Amino acid sequence: MAYKKKSKKQRRQVDTAVAHVRSTFNNTMVSITTTDGDVLLRSSAGKMGFKGSRKGTPYVATQIGATLAREMGALGVKNVEVNMQGPGSGRDSVVRAFQSNGLNVTLLRDVTPLPHNGTRAPKKRRV
Repeated sequence: MAYKKKSKKQRRQVDTAVAHVRSTFNNTMVSITTTDGDVLLRSSAGKMGFKGSRKGTPYVATQIGATLAREMGALGVKNVEVNMQGPGSGRDSVVRAFQSNGLNVTLLRDVTPLPHNGTRAPKKRRV
């Protein structure tokens, strides 16, 4: 059986990326995509090595943002659009980490889903 030589995987050169920040009370997850939606990088509090209630803190979100900003610098990303989702405390910390590491944040967008009417309320409690 002949051995096929694999071609070396080349890194993409991307100028503008989109950061999707999902911040809950218990965790913060960030994925970096191209403007078309292809995922380039991703990270979360658990991937950084934090466990339990520390995963939802702003400090951990800052660490995630700093790590991703360094990796985005290697890809050639200069401008970042940020989509924030959820009520957690790590939303703003990720954006501050991006800015402090030399990335230009061009757009902040809140994409948290809000129900227009929602589901039916539970029946009243009888005591």
